Amino acid sequence: MNHQGKCRNLHGHSVKASISIKNTALNNDGMVCDFSDIRECVDAFVDEYLDHNFLLHENDPIIPALIANNERYLAIPEHPTAEVISKMIYDYIKKAGFNVAQVVLWETSSASACYQED
Repeated sequence: MNHQGKCRNLHGHSVKASISIKNTALNNDGMVCDFSDIRECVDAFVDEYLDHNFLLHENDPIIPALIANNERYLAIPEHPTAEVISKMIYDYIKKAGFNVAQVVLWETSSASACYQED
């Protein structure tokens, strides 16, 4: 909301995510985990929270208009930056039981944000 650049205007993104899972040993199939298990988890998150949704800071003044028009939105306590969305994905995957190392969210081929815990 208080950003000084052109991103202060309403806009959307199509992004790509790179998710790294870590472990100290491989499973019986010789993998850290199956890629399809990660995809299923991330797809569930994207479908529920991100896809065709309007992400907003919880204090955004446009929210009453969205409610009045029965529009889909997700109000969050932080500004919905690539960094914050990376953390949201990271937290969701971690809660699902994956030993996630990092989530990188690519807005363009040259602009990304990464979230990881130490």
